[in-house]
Amino acid sequence: MNIIFLGPPGAGKGTQSQRLAKKYGIAPISTGDMLRAEVKANSEIGKQAQEIMNAGQLVPDSLMVSMIQKRVKADDCKNGFILDGFPRNLEQAKALDKMFSEQNLTLNVVLSLKVDESALADRIAGRFSCAQCGASYNKYFNKPKHEGECDSCGSHEFIHRKDDNRETVLARLETYRNQTAPLLPYYEKKNCLFIIDGTKDINEVGQEIDEVLKKIRIQQG
Repeated sequence: MNIIFLGPPGAGKGTQSQRLAKKYGIAPISTGDMLRAEVKANSEIGKQAQEIMNAGQLVPDSLMVSMIQKRVKADDCKNGFILDGFPRNLEQAKALDKMFSEQNLTLNVVLSLKVDESALADRIAGRFSCAQCGASYNKYFNKPKHEGECDSCGSHEFIHRKDDNRETVLARLETYRNQTAPLLPYYEKKNCLFIIDGTKDINEVGQEIDEVLKKIRIQQG
């Protein structure tokens, strides 16, 4: 099962991606994490990306797609993968379509989390993650079961992104509306888009996603 997650920042894509990864044995792929891993590993792609970023430029779509192409060949992607953070615009979506075609991969479903923008400020300001395994949490509605201890790996180190604050929310939402929202009609025409109510409780959102995936499995055999 190969999945793309869409939704504005703070919608809960990372949380649901991790849940699906554990439940279905598919690999969650965050392009941001993947990029940092390539740079840290000093791979050829990582070197190119680092040089571009050092020059103050954005990593081009072609290089991002190359990283994804390399990543999906890993053993943990044999049962499928979840793309979170890519594509962000129509050009990237078309480049990804080309890669899928060349690699004989199938995009099974695109899940778009729809949320009330006014509620996103609290979500974003409250979220943090495990410094060791990257598990996502939120101090308002998704705290670790044991305070100060990661549910997944037991680490006691957590990270709060500096840009996760109310001041950046409006700008990021505007970017999403202008660049990423046009992907919805694009994937709707491909008959693979499902809109999920992201305002519900985390478990309810998960149940709704599971129902969609169940239907997809039946339809696609």
